[in-house]
Amino acid sequence: MTAVLGAVGDSAANREGETDYDIVWPWSRPQVPGTGIVLRVKDEARSMPWVLPPLLRAGQQVVLVDNGSTDGTAQVARDVAERSGHADRLTITEYPFRVSRCGPEHLGTPADSVHSLVWFYSWSFAHVSTTYSVKWDGDMVLTQEGEELLRELAWRLPGREAVLYVPRHSLYVESDRVAYLDLGLFNAEPFGYPMSPSYPHVKAFEWELRIHPEGVDHVKLPEGTCLELKYLDSDEFAHWTDADAFATSARTQRKRREYQLFTDLAEGRWEAHGVAAGGGIHRIEVPTGSDAHVVDHVTEVWLPRAERPLVDPALRRLTAQDRAKQRRGATASAASVSSPGAGA
Repeated sequence: MTAVLGAVGDSAANREGETDYDIVWPWSRPQVPGTGIVLRVKDEARSMPWVLPPLLRAGQQVVLVDNGSTDGTAQVARDVAERSGHADRLTITEYPFRVSRCGPEHLGTPADSVHSLVWFYSWSFAHVSTTYSVKWDGDMVLTQEGEELLRELAWRLPGREAVLYVPRHSLYVESDRVAYLDLGLFNAEPFGYPMSPSYPHVKAFEWELRIHPEGVDHVKLPEGTCLELKYLDSDEFAHWTDADAFATSARTQRKRREYQLFTDLAEGRWEAHGVAAGGGIHRIEVPTGSDAHVVDHVTEVWLPRAERPLVDPALRRLTAQDRAKQRRGATASAASVSSPGAGA
């Protein structure tokens, strides 16, 4: 992968000559202390009532970039922000170009094209006015614990050379009352970065990546603080070129699991993936007598009461900082073994 944007100057021009969608790097203008959260969305209207309020309360700025929604996502977001009392923190803008899907389509698109994921992400984050930024998806829902932690970090992380990792647990929503929570995989990805030229978006094989210098701190939210909603009546893989795009690579192992689970759950075959079968899937139904939506029930009742750790530690994915600690521990152990003791 190669960083091709933002290396020189205060701005970058796209190859199509769409000057309204050139990038003016945010560090080329005054930035304010705090954390800005960026959502790139398409047809996420029904998730907005769960996704937006915690982010508006936790961050100092929320940027929502609508990429051709047909379900009124932007207006729903405005309405949700008004009801939350934090409409002043929400910035909504539109990105009208078709963006290449993950996989071969992305790989074949030049990074400086308005159709590139790299350009789309870089342009979206250029709207951030704060010194720290967090990527967020339009289907990611914070629990109360997650909101409280993100609110605290939104003030602690700015000014630090630190990357924030967010664990996500997929919640496959069957109906207003039934959903399936996947605790068979621990997935924590880097979502938060300082807003500086040292943290650019670059083109990788299947998607874009945001890279960081060596030696930065790694901060992680605990498990059980964020859900990723997947509706079983929707096409949750439309942002991929096709299923073959994630069929073989070790980098797409999680996506293969999601695709298999989604297919089986949509067809009613969940028992083979259930906890009793060692698959890590929990079928959750809102108790009789409660009028709560299953998303509210999981975030407000089920997850806070669930025994920790939620996911088998053997399934935990290590961050770069974890691996560095392991290497240091191994080095220290080797040194203690090779050095003679006091009584030798």
